[in-house]
Amino acid sequence: MGMARLAKLKNSLRYRPRGSAGPGEPYIVINIVPSFPLPRAALAVAAAAAIWAGLAGPAAQPADAAVAGGTPFSHVSSALTLGQAVIAGPSASPSAAADTSSRQELVPDLIAAAPGGITAAQLAKIKKLGGVAAVLPVSGGKVTVNGHSADVLGVSPQAFRPWTTLATAASAAVWPGLAKGDLISTHAAASKLHLTRGQPVTVSAAVREQVPFGGATALSVPGADAIVDLTRSAQLGLARNFAVLINAPTANLKTLIAGVQSVLGKPGQVVNLVAYSLVTEGQQPVEVNAPAGVPANWVDLFKESAAKYCPGLPWTVLAAIGEIESGDGANDGPSSAGAEGPMQFLPSTWAMWGTDGFGPAGPPDITNPLDAVPAAARLLCASGGGASATLSGAIFSYNHATWYVDEVLALAGEYARTSA
Repeated sequence: MGMARLAKLKNSLRYRPRGSAGPGEPYIVINIVPSFPLPRAALAVAAAAAIWAGLAGPAAQPADAAVAGGTPFSHVSSALTLGQAVIAGPSASPSAAADTSSRQELVPDLIAAAPGGITAAQLAKIKKLGGVAAVLPVSGGKVTVNGHSADVLGVSPQAFRPWTTLATAASAAVWPGLAKGDLISTHAAASKLHLTRGQPVTVSAAVREQVPFGGATALSVPGADAIVDLTRSAQLGLARNFAVLINAPTANLKTLIAGVQSVLGKPGQVVNLVAYSLVTEGQQPVEVNAPAGVPANWVDLFKESAAKYCPGLPWTVLAAIGEIESGDGANDGPSSAGAEGPMQFLPSTWAMWGTDGFGPAGPPDITNPLDAVPAAARLLCASGGGASATLSGAIFSYNHATWYVDEVLALAGEYARTSA
């Protein structure tokens, strides 16, 4: 999928990191672009001027899934330990999810940046703004990787992990590598930068820096090509706390944007990432060479799947689930529990609900969005997704966690406002 580039984030520091790739380890040589004034973020999108609100719905209640015995259970991803907390994904048992109902999937609603970086005082004020549930300062800068310009974020692996899709958060490969100093890229960036896991990549420049390449995944921050941990970020000379991610699922985003802008002052910039993602990512084709009659893009696929397989189900709910689970197919897994595809179905659940939807005639393909999204619509419908009174319960049956229901409904509401 296409991503907007984070605009020029420049710094004058050249720094040669200590250490290099070990024997047999893949590495990338990164050259910091030297120069000029203080770092700044100028994302190539305007903040939306609409009022945002979550999709109304009753309190989540367990819904009986249409399976043998009618026992509620989750259908998709996995439960994993993150630091001291357990992340309950859509294939987690009800007991595991119940223990962690307060854990949230932190969808980045806004990103804000200011010349010179975000100060501690500004961060504290942003935290107190109405509707803000979580904030995460990130370092960043523009570097050259394999001869190509790339925008890299510096993050704390433990803190950043909940801000990614469930499929990425569940990855057993991404986080250990990131914590030990690897560079992790998006799939699009890996292709653009010619990165191959297991093969060394060298950049010829005045200064050479060797950084292991840990692989590609979905990052959920439009504009970011790659991430490194904070130690590696400091070694590379990336600007510290150059921006802050903001999660505010229940906020009026127009009011919140104005509040953040007031905190940062006139030079600061605030961008609505939800609006950006729907307009750009959602309009990307599901299949590059799709035959006639197939939904032209992700938004059309969500709309047509809801209309055909679950009349009454808001298409925005499917869109929100697709974003939270896999970043709309940016990370198809398999998860640590073996869930696969854009809607992260377990193979056992796929055997019951797999649907030959808009894809080629034949057995349903768990990795093909044209089959997976219709299958998700059918599964939700069987648990009451077609009626507003039981919609929350249907989402709860898809993933037994109240935070999941809240995030899906809030993100769906924002999508509804954006597409109006």
